[in-house]
Amino acid sequence: MQSSNPVLTRLGEAARASRYETGYAPGYPGAPVQPRTMTMDDVVVRTIALLAITGVVGAGAWVLLPASSPVTYFAAIMSSIAGLVLGLVVSFRRITSPAVIIPYAALQGIALGIISRAFEHWYSGIVIQAVIGTFGIFAVMAVLYKLRVLRATPRFTKMVIGALIGVVVLSFANWLFYLFGLNLGLRDYGTSGSVGLVPIIFSIVIIVVGALTFILDFDAIEQGMRYGLPEKYAWYCAFGILVGLIFLYYEILRLLSYLRR
Repeated sequence: MQSSNPVLTRLGEAARASRYETGYAPGYPGAPVQPRTMTMDDVVVRTIALLAITGVVGAGAWVLLPASSPVTYFAAIMSSIAGLVLGLVVSFRRITSPAVIIPYAALQGIALGIISRAFEHWYSGIVIQAVIGTFGIFAVMAVLYKLRVLRATPRFTKMVIGALIGVVVLSFANWLFYLFGLNLGLRDYGTSGSVGLVPIIFSIVIIVVGALTFILDFDAIEQGMRYGLPEKYAWYCAFGILVGLIFLYYEILRLLSYLRR
């Protein structure tokens, strides 16, 4: 079960491990009771719950933390780092416990609230536009997948994963050059002044690639249900979707800031 989202790529391994652990051997004496399998409703409910937690915590950080304060800057940096570390742990350890996944959503909410307020200060109305754009793209991808307009064929999967790796590597390289006083021109890290055409096009490319990765994620979740993953993996799938939505939101926020300038 391959997906561009590293969280959901590991669902195939989880399915095989789950079958081994629970023992798919009905009819044998002493066979363990089969746990309830994951459904799409399970994934949807948990995804909405994580989004609600992220949104509520983000709104709290926006309102309660003082603007332009060292405490706020520290909170943004630490929540981003802690969220990244916790996200990697959940992904690679295939953690399905809400006691670990919910704190990740809360940490991301703190960072989102602080960063969103900064963008809103620079460009009034940009946050609601980015939120609408993020969920609009997600909904369109869900409809296209449901109608089988876009399917996660092997060729499609290779193209999307290759494009995703490419834009991530280029973005990271541009950031490293920027730290040493150079800039490849793919990103604009300022908050004022006009923006060239190259950063705008590059941001659009990233958004398109990020949108297409949802097709692979939907397919991975569908295969997880087909494999008969236990219900607890719905938390893991919801976590993977949340990661993709946050990535897309940040990039849409960046593109809108370019266009405002």
